[in-house]
Amino acid sequence: MRIDPAGWPFIGGSLILAIAALWFIGAGGAAIFVVLACFFLFFFRDPDRPITKDTDAVLSPADGRVMIAGAPAGQACPPGDWQQISIFLSPMDVHVNRLPVGGRVTKVEYHPGRFLPAYRHEAGDLNEFTEVTIDHHGQPIVMRQIVGVLARRIVCRIKQGDEVHAGDRFGVMKFGSRMDIFIPATAQVAVKVNDKVVGGVTVIARLAGRTAPPYTG
Repeated sequence: MRIDPAGWPFIGGSLILAIAALWFIGAGGAAIFVVLACFFLFFFRDPDRPITKDTDAVLSPADGRVMIAGAPAGQACPPGDWQQISIFLSPMDVHVNRLPVGGRVTKVEYHPGRFLPAYRHEAGDLNEFTEVTIDHHGQPIVMRQIVGVLARRIVCRIKQGDEVHAGDRFGVMKFGSRMDIFIPATAQVAVKVNDKVVGGVTVIARLAGRTAPPYTG
């Protein structure tokens, strides 16, 4: 299975510590770091996924559990009329992020903030996040990679002006986090609170039309 490149420093560091522990402490100490390396291999796993070709579908950008599905729940949503889908990623979920739609990236912007637990509703307003806006056939889709207590590092590998495709990998959030997706009010939400979703596979919404002006922030 593919491992996200962000994981190799953690995996390699754990194995180096295991060798050092074996030399200075013994097999018992080394075993702790070998187990840690195995956890990092598990955490940064990046399985291949079958991607739908339905251009009106909004795919889940992450694995996890749906926290919000409907009207925006916080104060810091983008300007405009939106519906919001929020997904909580536990440490056991795949943390590689995938694009919910294809189109042109119109904005990638980092916002500093706090590190509240990602499952708390106010985390969407107060925590550190990276916001990505995609113009999909004239309709804006906004997504936010939001850190939590354990997730203190966001990796986003796309930039403004990129042409992207639905289901493509674009980043990773390390050690438990949250993803917020803002879709046009005319879209039909296809998930409900507590649903489990799979990044790049689960259809979380369907877009109604292609006439909305692009959101530029």
